[in-house]
Amino acid sequence: MSASGGSWTDLRPRTISGIAMVLIGLAAVWWGGLAWLGLVAASTGLMIWELVRMQSPTQTGLATILGLVCAGAMLAAGFLPVPLALPLLLGPSMAGFGQLERGRSVFMAYSVMVMLAGFGLLGLRTEFGFLWMLWLVAVVVVTDIAGYFAGRALGGPKFWPKVSPKKTWSGTAAGWVAAALTGLAFGFITENAMTLMGVSVAVAMASQMGDIAESAIKRRAGVKDSSSLIPGHGGLLDRFDGMLGASVLLLIVGTLMEFPATPVGVM
Repeated sequence: MSASGGSWTDLRPRTISGIAMVLIGLAAVWWGGLAWLGLVAASTGLMIWELVRMQSPTQTGLATILGLVCAGAMLAAGFLPVPLALPLLLGPSMAGFGQLERGRSVFMAYSVMVMLAGFGLLGLRTEFGFLWMLWLVAVVVVTDIAGYFAGRALGGPKFWPKVSPKKTWSGTAAGWVAAALTGLAFGFITENAMTLMGVSVAVAMASQMGDIAESAIKRRAGVKDSSSLIPGHGGLLDRFDGMLGASVLLLIVGTLMEFPATPVGVM
């Protein structure tokens, strides 16, 4: 997330929370299986809970119900073949569309992205292993960190001030550079470093698009953060909006080209 100027007072809680999230996430990714499935399902349910609360603040009960239903759907999808998992994942979005008092279209579109992105992360870990999950997380994290510090240090023209007034072009471009270098670093253990570097930049862009989309939803809802679950970061959607965009991009990339590149001597 790119920022410009301003105070650094949120850096300490942001850093502590960030380290905790990284440790929990890496442990779940390393163990895979039920640990990773449980983390993705819980995170998905909480994101849907946040989304409903933003779109229709008075329907707190519905937010809890849809969050639990989506978490349960993700858990069940982890044990089902894709043709059976897909309707189960998309069903809660249609149910929410029929029950929400406001923000129905935004909820349906974004909740579909959340559910498909979560399912994509399950598939990435299962099919391609720890290395490629580590690559994806690294690209999204360095994009965010580079954007945050470059935006605050360099400032400059805003990316889209009406939607996200703190994001700058300097921070956005810094994220692309950081992602390219991360892809190049991982490329040393693959058959095609240039391919991975290019895909890494695209993943960074998709991550930033996910961030911008969530910012637009918050702006429309009139809230600063999706929730206050994570000190220094806001809610799960605030922290993982980029991962959602990146995961959806990888689902598309998988239909267009052979990816990921084959690791050389690495599981």
